[in-house]
Amino acid sequence: MDGIDGRVRGAVEVWLRWLPRWQIGTARPRTRICRRCTGSPIATAAGFGPDVPHAVQHALIGRISTIVEDAVDEYTARNLPLLQRELERAAARKRHAGYQPTEGLSPEFQGLDVDPEPSPGEPFLFTLDELTGTGAGEQAPREPLSDEAKAALRHEIALSDECARATGTAVCLALVEHRPRIAEAVERLVEPQIAALVSDMFRGFDGSAEAGREGLF
Repeated sequence: MDGIDGRVRGAVEVWLRWLPRWQIGTARPRTRICRRCTGSPIATAAGFGPDVPHAVQHALIGRISTIVEDAVDEYTARNLPLLQRELERAAARKRHAGYQPTEGLSPEFQGLDVDPEPSPGEPFLFTLDELTGTGAGEQAPREPLSDEAKAALRHEIALSDECARATGTAVCLALVEHRPRIAEAVERLVEPQIAALVSDMFRGFDGSAEAGREGLF
């Protein structure tokens, strides 16, 4: 777990520099549950409440998740040769799979829909999702694994999963130390935008703006 504290600190610093550029008016409404953020222990460790907009949470959760993924990749490359070989084969297949619009995105956008919802009566000429697989090449069939190789691979996958769990725990413990800075940034940069949006929405109505805030995000 060497360097976890420093990596988490660095991810938080990058997020804190990104947050002033986030604008609530440009946030795209979600059409489906985000599997990366929903129920994430990283959100709990960061102290995010239910009223923090998803995009704000996703930007930090994505960067922290990358720390775990990188640590598992490093562990796998050093200690798990069978799993590493399978991952390299998967990467080679992906290189022959043609255009993949979700590859190479910054953490703020990983795991999100690549295309916005079209406006009623105004369909897109094309979407990035429709271009997925463009330029794909023919892939050679892979040789089947023996029973012994399958058993060994399952063992290495279990070791990889254990590394992910241990690293995830260490990352969350490190992130808890940054809760005050995260909370201060949200209060200073995000809360005023939410308050202004709610005020605009409920201006002229008798209902309380604060009462309408719940459930917006």
